[in-house]
Formats: sequence, structure tokens, C-alpha cells
Amino acid sequence: MGLENLYPDCMTASVYEMDWERLAERYKGVIFDIDNTLVPHGAPADNRAVELFGRLHSLGMATMLVSNNGEGRVKPFADLVDSGYVHDAGKPKAGGYRRAMQKMGTKAEETLFVGDQIFTDIWGANRAGMETVLTDPVDRSTDEIQIVIKRVFEKPFRRVRKRKDEKGDHI
Repeated sequence: MGLENLYPDCMTASVYEMDWERLAERYKGVIFDIDNTLVPHGAPADNRAVELFGRLHSLGMATMLVSNNGEGRVKPFADLVDSGYVHDAGKPKAGGYRRAMQKMGTKAEETLFVGDQIFTDIWGANRAGMETVLTDPVDRSTDEIQIVIKRVFEKPFRRVRKRKDEKGDHI
């Protein structure tokens, strides 16, 4: 495994601060992780998430959720934001991302992925050939212990990406 697959193409503080109008000119579809990307871990879709997905759909973008959670967590969220989904995705394997693109009818080069974890979200999306955006977690206090530990190991990768972003090297 090359370490290059652990680096996102860019980083953002929040999915809700991204320039979706500009991104819609480049991408036909966007795939999201749910927990700590869109809402705190385990939380239902809130008004911000519902409004974001409505905005994306009005811009002509297809959307999908790709999650390692079971259907009991993912389907209700997807229903509230009117999005397709892949549950039990097996991230960081690329298969879940490929299934999501197939459902959207998009190719990797026209699909953007947004998630909050490097060792699952970003690694898997990079392996599937998509451009990737790493967000800050919505609420670190809701992280499970294994995620807390992984975030320690993410720090060097986040630092390198942040330096590149400061130099203007991003999507």
C-alpha cells in the first residue's frame, strides 16, 4: 500500500462551508460518509443536512451515502435527505464506493467523496479513484474509542494536507 492513498485531495472545516455551486460545475455526483461528516455520531439527519442535500439535488448533483453502519442506521438517514445509500460498505475497501457510483451512474473522475476519517473514508475513496475531501469531525466528543485512537495517527496526514492547501494545492 502506498501512503499516497491516505492523503485527501483537500480539507475543509465543514461540509456545510463548501462551495457546492462551483463543485457542481465539475462533479456529477457526491458521496458522503454520515457520522461526524454530516451530523454527530449516531444522530439523525438534521435540518442542515436536509437543506444541503436539497441544494445539491437542485444543482443537478446525484448523492449517495456510503457507511460501514447497518441499514438500520443508514436507511432512515438516507430517507430524510432523499439520497441513495450503501450500508455495510466495508470501508476502506473500494467496493462500497464503486457500488455507490454505479447506483448514481457516475464515473470516478466525475464523483467527489467527503468524509471525516482518513483510514476508512479517504483511503477507500482514493482506492476507488475519486477525488476526496476530508472534513473536520462535526463533534469529536461522540467518537467511539477506536476512532479516538485512529485520529491520533491521522494527525501527520492532516498536517501535510493542510500545508499543501495553504500553498493553494487543492481541488
